[in-house]
Amino acid sequence: MIDEASGLVFANEEELYQYFEKEVEVFESEFIKMRPEDDFSDEDSELFVPCLDDTLEQPDEIWEDKKSIPGKTIYHYLKYFEINDQPLFYVAVTYTAENMPTFIYLHFPTRLDRVADRYRRGDLVYDRIIKEVEYGAIEGDALGEGDDLAVGLYKAMLKLRGTDDIPENKFNEFSSLREEAIHEADEIWRSADYSGQVLVNFIREYNDLEDHPGDVWYIVVTVEESPNSQVLLFSFPTKDPGLVDRYRHGENLQAEEVIKESSH
Repeated sequence: MIDEASGLVFANEEELYQYFEKEVEVFESEFIKMRPEDDFSDEDSELFVPCLDDTLEQPDEIWEDKKSIPGKTIYHYLKYFEINDQPLFYVAVTYTAENMPTFIYLHFPTRLDRVADRYRRGDLVYDRIIKEVEYGAIEGDALGEGDDLAVGLYKAMLKLRGTDDIPENKFNEFSSLREEAIHEADEIWRSADYSGQVLVNFIREYNDLEDHPGDVWYIVVTVEESPNSQVLLFSFPTKDPGLVDRYRHGENLQAEEVIKESSH
């Protein structure tokens, strides 16, 4: 059964494949024409077929494609793997019913991002990276856009947090503090990271906020775009003075020395 609600119920596999035959040919023909000679051969591709289940069950990306087959919505599942130190993408082109892939038109591995990119078409309806940081993302910051630097620093911060700190799923309760923490910061710290990018951290302390008694700090992490402006990476609240100290490094600036931009 492929899609009972749409009447796509077949008596046997032969009837099933006859129904989808022309569409399968469309995707297979496209793939054959665009596959570079330096990508996996058909024989090599067979070795990676076990990646298909993980791609469907735990994809990194799902793209909704309403143009490839007129009148039908196709979903492209993509997942990144490293197997025996060999990086690759696995791609599955599917028919989906009730948010589950029920028929696979085409699936294959590729070592080339430009090949995988051909299947990032239509609308991105699921992004694992953005999903993983959704509690911390606020409109206007780079974290919500899946920026690599923002995501990496945010995940590092989560690993440093104590178990009794403010839960990540409560971060949005403090998001209204972001602009004040930037424009009326108690402390501003500027330092270069391991890659040479200059980070500027804004810290503001709050005492006995409504519904949140005790000391709370709100920290805004930015990257310097030019000597006088910053791009907002992410922000978060914490009750842990030890965690706050980790953002006090480098040059301690005065607020009037910094021209601030609160959007990415």
